[in-house]
Amino acid sequence: MMEKEEDEKSCLLTLPLALALGDEMSSSSSFDLEKAVCSHGLFMMPPNVWDPSTKTLQRPLRLLSDPSTSLTVRISSPPPPSSSSSSSSSSSSSSSLHVRVLGTLSLSIQDQQFLLAQVSRMLRLSESEEINIREFHKIYPEAKNRGFGRVFRSPTLFEDMVKCILLCNCQWPRTLTMARALCKLQLDMKSDSFGHLVAEAASKDPSSKASTEDFLPKTPNVRESKRKCVVNRICRTNLESKFSKSENELEVDVKSCSAIKEDDSCGDCKPSEILNDNVLDASSIPDPQLSEVRTSNSSSRIGDFPSPRELANLDETFLAKHCSLGYRAARVVKLAQSIVEGRLQLEQLEEEVVSAGAIPSLYDKLAAQLLDIDGFGPFTCANVLMCLGFYQVIPVDSETVRHLKKVEKVYGKYQQFQFLAYWSELWHFYEESFGKTSEMPHSNYQLITASNMKTKRKKSALT
Repeated sequence: MMEKEEDEKSCLLTLPLALALGDEMSSSSSFDLEKAVCSHGLFMMPPNVWDPSTKTLQRPLRLLSDPSTSLTVRISSPPPPSSSSSSSSSSSSSSSLHVRVLGTLSLSIQDQQFLLAQVSRMLRLSESEEINIREFHKIYPEAKNRGFGRVFRSPTLFEDMVKCILLCNCQWPRTLTMARALCKLQLDMKSDSFGHLVAEAASKDPSSKASTEDFLPKTPNVRESKRKCVVNRICRTNLESKFSKSENELEVDVKSCSAIKEDDSCGDCKPSEILNDNVLDASSIPDPQLSEVRTSNSSSRIGDFPSPRELANLDETFLAKHCSLGYRAARVVKLAQSIVEGRLQLEQLEEEVVSAGAIPSLYDKLAAQLLDIDGFGPFTCANVLMCLGFYQVIPVDSETVRHLKKVEKVYGKYQQFQFLAYWSELWHFYEESFGKTSEMPHSNYQLITASNMKTKRKKSALT
C-alpha cells in the first residue's frame, strides 16, 4: 500500500524537460522514437520499459550530483500539433523529445543535462550517428523504407558490457531473467535488510564465506578460452545471410537477435545537442499512464541497473546464486572492480571513439583491449564495439554459425555498415514471425525463441 502511494506521489512530482533532436534530424524523417527504441533486444531488458499503448520509454537514470540516486524518466515524442497551434510552436515541438523526470520538481542544470545525455546515448542522437544513418540509407534503401537505422543501446557503456555478458551461452528468456534479477538486486541493496539477506544466503551455503561486512570475491576465476586471432576469423568473415521463409532455414538462434549491450558516461552526446532551455511547460506534455509499470506488488518492483561501484564489492557466490548468473558473476564483479579501481577507463574509451570516429584501426585497438578482459571473447567484444558505433563487423558466435542453415553471400558490399544491413534483415525477419516488437506485451518477450518461431511458421503454413 505504501509503495502504491509512493508511485502516485512520484507521478505528481514531475519535471518536464526537452531534448533537442538537432536540425539534421528535425528537418528530415530520419528519427522515429518507436523505431529507435524497438530496434534491438536491449530495449526489452530491464530496467527498460516500453509502453506499446503510449509509445513511451520509461526507465531510471542516475544523477550526476549523486550517482547513488536514480530518477525515473519517461521519454515520448511530442503530440501532433493541433490546427490551432502556431507554426512556430509546432515546429519547436517537433524538433525535440519530451522527457519527464518523475519524483522531483527541480534539478540543477548539470543534472538535467546529464539525464538528457543518457537519453541521447540510448537513442544515438549524435551528429556522427546521423551521418552514419544517412550514408547507410544511400547504399541500403530498403532499411530506409523500413525506418531502420538506429540500434538501441543502454545509457552507459558499463550496462551494455554486462548485458553482452548475459547474452552468452544461454537462452533469451534466461537473459531477460538475469537482467531483471540484477535490477531487483539494485533495489534490495538500498534496503536496510540487505545485509541480513546476504548473511542468510551465506548461512544456507557453508561453502560461501560472504558476510554482511565483507562481500569481497573469494571464488576462483572462471576463464574463457579466447581464440585470439584478431577478433575471430569467423567474426571477421563478413557474413550475409538472406533469411528465406522456408522451414529449413528457421533455425536462427534468438539470443543473437534479441539483445545486446555502461560506464557512467555519455560519450556520443555533445552539449550542442541539448536544449539550453531544457525545462518545458508541463501543460504541453501529455502524461501517459504505463499500465504495466505501476503496481502495488512489491515482488515486481525493480531498481536501476547496478553501477560498477554497487557490484564491485559483492561476493561472487552470492551474486551468482541470488541473480542466477552462474559463472558470469565472477566476470561481472571483476569488470566492475576494474572500473572502480581505475584500471579500465570507459569514459576515456568512449571519448576516443567520438574523437576519432569508428575507423578500422581504432576497432582493432579497442578489440585488443576488450579481449584482455576476463570473459570477453570475440562475440562479446564485437557486440560491445557495435554499441560503441562500429558497424563493420557482424558479431558471430559458434551458436549463431551452427544455427544458420544457409549463408548465401557476404555483406562485404555494405562495407562499414555490414552489421546494420545484417541487423535490418534479421530484425525484420523476427517481426514477420512474432509481430511488431513495439506492440508486443512485455509478457511475450520471453516467447521470442527459435522453437516458438518454428511453431508459428508451421501453423502459418497450415492455414
